[in-house]
Amino acid sequence: MSESPEEEADAERVRRRAELLPEEQAAGSDDPEAQAAEILEESDERTDDPEGTRAESTQTPGRDRPH
Repeated sequence: MSESPEEEADAERVRRRAELLPEEQAAGSDDPEAQAAEILEESDERTDDPEGTRAESTQTPGRDRPH
């Protein structure tokens, strides 16, 4: 079974992001591809629903939190 063009693009994004920087190589990683996939998934969620994810974020001030 072959991947769809979208699946292929997603897999390539993960492969590119899984390439460790020198400081990441020094620290080590058990599974850089899994880490990259998780980070990209969270990033996509924030991009798709910025208001919803802002409300859940402890890092980004929401409407009711000071900036």
